[in-house]
Amino acid sequence: MVPVNPRTLLKQFMLEHKWAYIVSLLSIVLSEFVTVQFPNLLGQFTDLLQAHKMTPALILHYAILLGAVGVLYVLLYGVGQLWNGTLGRRFEYILRRRLFHHWELLSTSYYRYRSIGDLLNHAMTDVRQVREALSGGLNILTNAIFLLIATLYMTLRTVPMELTLYSIIPLLFVPVFVVWFGPKVRLASKHVQEGLSDMAELTEESLSAVRLIKATGNEEVEAGRFRLRVEEIVRRQMTMFTRSALFQSMIPLMGSIAFAIALLYGGYLALTGRILLGSFVAFTLYLTMLIQPLQQIGFVINNFQRASASLARLAVLLGEMPDIESPEHPVELPVVRGRVAVHLPTFQYADAEEPTLTGVDFELPAGQTLGIVGRTGSGKTTLVNLLPRMFDPPTGTFFLDGVDVRDLSLQTLREAISYVPQDGFLFSSTVADNIRFGDEFASSDEVASAARDACIYDDVMSFPSGFDTVVGERGVTLSGGQKQRTSIARALLKNAPILILDDSLSAVDMNTEKRILAALERRRADKTNIIISNRLSAVRHAHLIIVLEEGRVVERGTHDELLRHDGVYAKMYHLQEAEEAVG
Repeated sequence: MVPVNPRTLLKQFMLEHKWAYIVSLLSIVLSEFVTVQFPNLLGQFTDLLQAHKMTPALILHYAILLGAVGVLYVLLYGVGQLWNGTLGRRFEYILRRRLFHHWELLSTSYYRYRSIGDLLNHAMTDVRQVREALSGGLNILTNAIFLLIATLYMTLRTVPMELTLYSIIPLLFVPVFVVWFGPKVRLASKHVQEGLSDMAELTEESLSAVRLIKATGNEEVEAGRFRLRVEEIVRRQMTMFTRSALFQSMIPLMGSIAFAIALLYGGYLALTGRILLGSFVAFTLYLTMLIQPLQQIGFVINNFQRASASLARLAVLLGEMPDIESPEHPVELPVVRGRVAVHLPTFQYADAEEPTLTGVDFELPAGQTLGIVGRTGSGKTTLVNLLPRMFDPPTGTFFLDGVDVRDLSLQTLREAISYVPQDGFLFSSTVADNIRFGDEFASSDEVASAARDACIYDDVMSFPSGFDTVVGERGVTLSGGQKQRTSIARALLKNAPILILDDSLSAVDMNTEKRILAALERRRADKTNIIISNRLSAVRHAHLIIVLEEGRVVERGTHDELLRHDGVYAKMYHLQEAEEAVG
């Protein structure tokens, strides 16, 4: 995987669309040379009035010319804005797609340390800042530069050079303000973006836990936490706005001083007859037009400073490399049969102080079922996460059909596995779409068949819209058991060589569990199944059961063998039997 630099991506995009940019910018340039004719025509009109040479025909003539100037300016500038705006939106689309695709390629471990709210803020705010600079900022900058050039040219043609030079002296201080305030505005903008990320992180966390918050009556506590984040954002925004406002106000101040000089010296020249009244009127309008592009340049520099900070943050995100990648020359498996072998001396997370798994060794022939039991924190989920390389196992420890999983491409490996997590994660879509996530081309009959085997069919048919029922974000409208059974239906529909159920029957009752297990035995009789469960009834039919204690395999065998051994498994089983009898 090659890291993506958003600046390089931007350069490539602009080169690919260079002719569109040339046409749009040329259109804006022409519009500025058109609009500077307005003061010139008004000055000529004033001179004719002063000389008492105005006639109705000339009034109509100048009215048509001024109207034509306005219409032509709107058409040319509108075309430039439309094209630049369209290109900016297209780049925004490309950048967001690239960012999402990049996030999908990153390893699971990356998301253990990153806030989803912060990532979403980057995808929304930072990308928008870049787009605004690319489209609106580029328009305004082009407009400002060529309006400045065209206006200076027309002033030199209209009045003596010294009047122009004296009047623009205050405007020469503008670059000083730009150099001074630019970095301060950029730093303040960075602090605002960081504050927005903090707020997005808290919002995502609070809304995800809204049931818990309501159940414990902690709405005021969460509202207080959110208020503190928002107040911090407001404080940082006020700092940024104060600096931006001070920066922006310097330009009008210099413009006002320039206008005062123009009135004093230009008025003197007009009174002494060295320039015509119409030329003086035209010059004052041109001076106003000189101030406008300088204000625009200041605005664009601020905009570009914020976009530059956003590009830097996006570069960090797109520069992240996945910890887990496919090998350069992967081994090809024509057919995946599902034989699993694990010879794991030890496994330890990068941020852990002690190993999570130690001395795990077993083999599971294709078509058999493995049961994994143990107390919470014994390493069950870690063990099954190493098989599809959600976390990378050491070389030579996990094998699929006799091939080290690290030698297989990630696509081949993960397509061979159906995984059902305990929480039964669902997408904010219909029940049918969630089940069909296991096979997007599955027919309605196949979806219904998987739903029946997962014992969710009757529940779905009781919904007002049946399989077209939208389950809400993370399946919020469904119960825990319904979410688990829908996830199981999805895995059954995928029909992969290996099925992993990570305590995925914990929220269903005993009778439903028996029906699902019977369907599994029937539907997946020739495929490999790995079942993690705290309820031993879910694994008693397994060909091999391993018992984990503090990351070690302390017992192994069939259900009957383990009961005869009268060890940890037998004690767990008898305890659960007693609890069920009391219940």
